[in-house]
Amino acid sequence: MESAVSFRMFSLSPFHLRARSSRFNLFSIPRQFPRNFSHLPNFPTKLNRHRILRISASITAKPSSELRRKHSKISEPNDNKLLALRELFYRPNINIDAYIIPSQDAHQSEFIAECYTRRAYISGFTGSAGTAVVTKDKAALWTDGRYFLQAEQQLTSGWSLMRAGNLGVPTRSEWLNGVMAPGSRIGIDPFLFSSDAAEELKEAISQKNHELVYLYDINLVDEIWKESRPKPPNKHVRVHDMKYAGVDVSSKLSSLRSELTNAGSSAIVISMLDEIAWLLNLRGSDIPHSPVMYAYLIVEIDGAKLFIDEAKINSDVMHYLKNAGIELRPYESILSEIESLAEKGACLWLDTSSVSAAIVNTYKCACDKYFGTAGTVNKKNTEALNGTDGTSCGPSYVYRSSPISLAKAVKNEAELEGMRNSHLRDAAALAQFWTWLEEEISNGVILTEVDVADKLLEFRSKQNGFVDTSFDTISASGANGAIIHYKPEPNSCSIVDAEKLFLLDSGAQFIDGTTDITRTVHFGEPSSWQKECFTRVLQGHIALDQAIFPENYPGFVLDAFARSSLWKIGLDYRHGTGHGVGAALNVHEGPQSISFRFGNMTPLLKGMVVSNEPGYYEDHAFGIRIENLLYVKEVSTPNRFGGLDYLGFEKLTYVPIQTKLIDLSIVSATEIDWLNDYHKQVWEKVSPLLDGPAQQWLWNNTRPLIKH
Repeated sequence: MESAVSFRMFSLSPFHLRARSSRFNLFSIPRQFPRNFSHLPNFPTKLNRHRILRISASITAKPSSELRRKHSKISEPNDNKLLALRELFYRPNINIDAYIIPSQDAHQSEFIAECYTRRAYISGFTGSAGTAVVTKDKAALWTDGRYFLQAEQQLTSGWSLMRAGNLGVPTRSEWLNGVMAPGSRIGIDPFLFSSDAAEELKEAISQKNHELVYLYDINLVDEIWKESRPKPPNKHVRVHDMKYAGVDVSSKLSSLRSELTNAGSSAIVISMLDEIAWLLNLRGSDIPHSPVMYAYLIVEIDGAKLFIDEAKINSDVMHYLKNAGIELRPYESILSEIESLAEKGACLWLDTSSVSAAIVNTYKCACDKYFGTAGTVNKKNTEALNGTDGTSCGPSYVYRSSPISLAKAVKNEAELEGMRNSHLRDAAALAQFWTWLEEEISNGVILTEVDVADKLLEFRSKQNGFVDTSFDTISASGANGAIIHYKPEPNSCSIVDAEKLFLLDSGAQFIDGTTDITRTVHFGEPSSWQKECFTRVLQGHIALDQAIFPENYPGFVLDAFARSSLWKIGLDYRHGTGHGVGAALNVHEGPQSISFRFGNMTPLLKGMVVSNEPGYYEDHAFGIRIENLLYVKEVSTPNRFGGLDYLGFEKLTYVPIQTKLIDLSIVSATEIDWLNDYHKQVWEKVSPLLDGPAQQWLWNNTRPLIKH
C-alpha cells in the first residue's frame, strides 16, 4: 500500500555513510556492512523452508470480530459540529479567527488511535491523509490524489474539497491569506504539528500579517467531542524478542550515545513511536495496525527516561527497562522534563521535522528564560551552568535529523530473516484465501467486499505469530478499485462482481515481520483494454524488480522504471512507487522511498525494505495495482565504475500474479522469463506450507507461461 505520509527529507552527513574502524555503529550506516558481526549477539539460523515454519510467541490470534477496526459513530451532523467549533473561537482565552485540524497525533503518526481521529470526527472524511481548516464562515479540506473520490463521497455540503496538487488549487496558507482579513489569528494545537511544519506555516501566513496562535492547553475538537470521544488506549507493552530484533537495547543505546557525543549534544528527545519501539526493542498495541505504544523517550549520555502511562507496563517489562537503565515518567510530564533539561544546561538534539512545535518551542523558551531576556545567564543558574574549567556554558539545541530513522531502516540479518519467514506464512494464508474465494465466486455465492476482507483476516489469523493487520484491507471490486486507499464499510460496500476487476491490497503484522501485498484479478473474462493496462503495470513492476543501480543513489532515480511502460501510451498513477517497511513495525516507514517526489535524497542502502507497487486507475471504472516487498542487496557486476558497489533487489513476497490478465502481444521474452522464474520460486518456497486444494491452487497458478 502506498504511504499516506510524506517521508522526511534527509541530508546525510558523511558519518552516516562511512564504516568506523573501531566498531560497528548502528547509527552510522556504512557504505558496505562489515561482514564480521562477532561483537553482536548471535543471530538465529535460517529456518528450513521445506517444512512448516513455527515460532514461539505469547501472542494468540484474535477472531476477526475483535480485530476489525472500529470507527467512532458520528452522532450529530457535521454542520452542527462546525457551529460548535466556531463558538469556541470567541472565548476570551482562545480568541481566534480560524483553526487548523491535521490528521496526525502528537507523534506525527500515520495511523492513530481512535481518540485522536480529530480531523475525521470534525469533517466526516476518514482517509488517513488530509488537513481541515475551519474559519468563522468557511470550512475546507485538503487531501491528495489517492483520496479525491473518497473525500467527494464523505464530505458534506458545508465543506470545500481542495484537491492538493491539482493545477490552480491553493495551499492551505495561500487559501488562508486569500480569505482571511489581514492580521487574523490562526489557531493550532502545537502538539499536532512538527516544529518545521509550524514554522513554515507561520512564515507563510505572515505575508498577510496573520498570527499563528499556539493553543497548548486545549484542543478545540476534543472540547466539542466531549464524552463521546473514545478513551485513550491502555494495553500492555511487550518485549520484542532478541531473536527477532537482532541487536540488544544496550548496544542500540550505546550507539546512539556515541552519535550524541559526536554531535556535541548531551540529550535527544524522540517522539516518533516506531523509533522508540525499535530503539528499546519494545512493541505495543495502542494504534490499529502499528505495533507501537504512545510514549516519548529522552536519552541522555548517562541515562534515559520513557514517558508513558505506567498502567501499560507489567512487571516483566518493568524489570526489562530497569535492567536497561531506563526510568519511567508520566506521559503528560514531557514538557516539564524538557524545561528541566534546560535547567541542567543540556544541549538538546531536536529533529524538528518530527518533534512537535510544543516541545521545540518549550525548550527554546526555557533556554531564553535561563539566559534572561538580555541574553545573560540568570544568577541563580550560574553555578549549574558553569563548566569544569570555569567557563560559562548553558542550555542549547542542535537541529539534526534523527539518527534512529536511518538505523531502523537498514535491517540486520535477524530482522531480514523474520521478514522472510513471516512473508512465507503470509503467502500460505493468501493461497488458502484465494482458493476459497475463487471457489465461492465460481459457485455463484454472493460476497461483499467486507465479507472478503473478513475471510482473509480469518485465514491470516490462523498463522503462527499473527498479531494484527498492517493496515485496513483494501478490498475493491470494479470502480472502487480506482479509489486508491478505498476501505469497504459494511453498510455501503459493493458486491464482488465476477465480471469486474478485483483489487486486494492487504498486509499483516506478525511477531517477526510485516507484510504488504497487492494483487489484481479478474474472475471472468477481462477486456482487452484491462489486459493492456494490467500488462503495462506488470512491466513496470518487473523493470523495478530487476533494477541495478550504484550505491548511494536515492530512490526517486528508480521511480521512472516503474512508469515507463505506462508513459509510452500516455498513462500514469498518482502515488509513489515504493515506501519503506518496518520489521515487525510500521508498514510505512522512512526515510527511504521510491517516488516521483524527488526531494527525498535518502540513498537506498543494503538491508532496506521497500515496496514495488506501480498501478493504474480509471475513475469510476477500475483500479490495477501489483505490489511485492523487496529488500536491497549487493549485486555482482562485471564492472565497478568509479569504484562503486552496485545494488539490486531481492523479493520478500511470494504470491502468484494472475496470468489471465496478461496481454501476451506486448510482453517480451525477458519479461515472461521473469514471471516464470518468479512463479517457480513461489511454488518451491510456499507449497511445503500447504496441502489439499490450496496446494493444488498454487500449482495451477504457478505453471510456466508460454508465448506462442
